[in-house]
This record gives sequence, structure tokens and C-alpha cells, in this order.
Amino acid sequence: MAHHIRKNILPFTAIVGQDQMKQALILNAINQRIGGVLIRGEKGTAKSTAVRALAEILPVIEIVKGCPFNCNPANEQELCDICNEKIQHGENVETLNKKVQVITLPLGSTEDRVIGTIDIERAIKEGIKALEPGILAAVNRGILYIDEVNLLDDHVVDVLLDSAAMGVNVVEREGISLSHPAKFILIGTMNPEEGELRPQMLDRFGLQVTVEGIADVDDRVAIVRVADAFEIDPHAFMQQYEPEQKRLTEKIVTAKAILPRVKISDEIVRKIAQTCVDMGVMTHRAEITIVRTAKTIAAFNGREEVTVEDVREAMALALPHRMRKKPFEDPRVDQQKINDMMQDEQKKTIASPT
Repeated sequence: MAHHIRKNILPFTAIVGQDQMKQALILNAINQRIGGVLIRGEKGTAKSTAVRALAEILPVIEIVKGCPFNCNPANEQELCDICNEKIQHGENVETLNKKVQVITLPLGSTEDRVIGTIDIERAIKEGIKALEPGILAAVNRGILYIDEVNLLDDHVVDVLLDSAAMGVNVVEREGISLSHPAKFILIGTMNPEEGELRPQMLDRFGLQVTVEGIADVDDRVAIVRVADAFEIDPHAFMQQYEPEQKRLTEKIVTAKAILPRVKISDEIVRKIAQTCVDMGVMTHRAEITIVRTAKTIAAFNGREEVTVEDVREAMALALPHRMRKKPFEDPRVDQQKINDMMQDEQKKTIASPT
């Protein structure tokens, strides 16, 4: 009888510090339309630990049993051709619940490995069944983790970013085109000492955070204690954090339900656009991402109206990699400058009657 050994993963809520990184990951889990997150930092700063821990706090997903694309049976727009055909013909589609998966993209991955390949002869007769699924099939409705994204082939990064933005993977060979759903949370990590990403690619990541080694002695002691306790008895350690993990999962589920109802005033959107112009950010993705992120922050905090503070937090995550910078300069945003620019809007909000 086969025995499945499950890898122990440090609970997300047990990670000490790195609050901005954890916030960026949670926001993307609530709202995939934010567009993923790029995490910059040296090795040993909990980047990969946080990514793997994120999957453990996400609610399970319902999938069509046996579907290589993890199709969502509850949403017709998220079905592959095979599953859609079965449902249209009234066939009984068996489903099951599955944990959200983290799939790591191997560094030397080719385009075929990522998007899949087509058996041309079969494709003419069988359509999507002739597709040999790639990584984008397996990661649909999951998390795609790219370690050292700055070392990946530019063309492969382009393909991944296109699929993440569209939620669809299109495979084209010799005049034949096949497609399947490919909605996923894209998380890239990089050590800037090993090279930078091109500005055009940086702009395609919704959010960016920079993580550094923690200098606070008390926090460093807490990290040692957590690592030690987890290593001695992982099961007991995970049980200890289970209530916190469940609370965070419930908060994410609630935020997803609130998100479609969240509103943002025209005045705040105009101020966001003006701030981006004043800070020399020319890409329109900046404003779009800030609005989406601010709405998600509001939903996570149980509110249906975006505040100026939500926007400040969103800007700190969405602007750093879109700012003009000198060579070898770290992409950082001047938080004081953002505060000053948004100050007038906050005064208006406070002065206006509720």
C-alpha cells in the first residue's frame, strides 16, 4: 500500500515580519485581477516560504474530476472545450474539491513546456484533445511561482505574463489554434544582485515588494524560536497556528464576497491619476492597478468604500517598479511624497458630511 508523505509547510500566520510581502500575497489571493507580485530581495528572507504558505490558507476549489485544466464547474466562462461540451450535452460531470496548488516553474523551461504542444494530425479531428498540456494547464486556478524570474528567458516571461493577464493560454502551431483557461496568481522572486528585469516586464507585474533581512533583534529572536519549534514538532506547531490560519482564510473568503460591491469616488480616482503624473509615472497600468488594489484592501478590511489610506497603501505596492530610476538604484517610492499629495484629498473626505 502506497504511503503519501506530505511536506510540512510553515503556517503563513507564523511568518515573522515582512508584513508588506504578506499583504501583497493576500491581496492577490483575494483579487487575481491585480496582476501578481514581484518580490525582490536577497536569499533567506522568507520569499519562497511565504509563497508556499499562501496556498495553505486559500479555500479549496471545486474542479471537474479528470480535467487536466482544473476547470471550474460553477462558471461556464472557465470551462475548457471538453468540459463545456459535456455540460452542453447534459452529461453528468463529476466534481471534487482540491487544494490550491503552488507550481514552481523550472528555470530552464522552454515555451513548449510552458504552454503545451499540439499533435497536428489529431488536432484536425479532435480539437483540444490533441493538446499535450503544459505547465499553464496544471496551474489553472492555482499559484505559479517563478524563482529568479530575472534569469528566465524573456520570451517565456512574456508568454506567462500574457496568459496571466488574459486568463487564457493560446497554443498556435501550423495554422491550428487551441486554447484553455489559465487563470492563476503569478508570483515572481528575484535577487537584484543577479540582474534586473526589463522595464516593460516590470510594468506587467501588478505589485512589487522589496524584502530585506530583519534588523530588529527581538524579531530575529522570534524567527529563531519559530524555526526551532517548527523543526522539533511540525505537527504540534501547525496545530497551534490552526485557529489563526482559519481566521485568515475566512477573512479572505469574506473579502472576495465584498469586493464586487466596493466603490471608489471619482475624486479619489482623479487624485490617483494626478499623483501618478506628478511622480513621473506614465504607464496607465499604474492607475488601474492602484484602483484594483485599493478596492481589495477595503474589502479585506470589511468595507465597501475606498479611503485615502487604502490608496496610500496601494500606491506603496503598485508604484515602486514603475518609477523612473537611475541605473543600479533600488526601485522605491517616496512614501512622504505620496502622503503629501494625498493629504488634500483626505482633508476633503474628513470635511464632507457622512
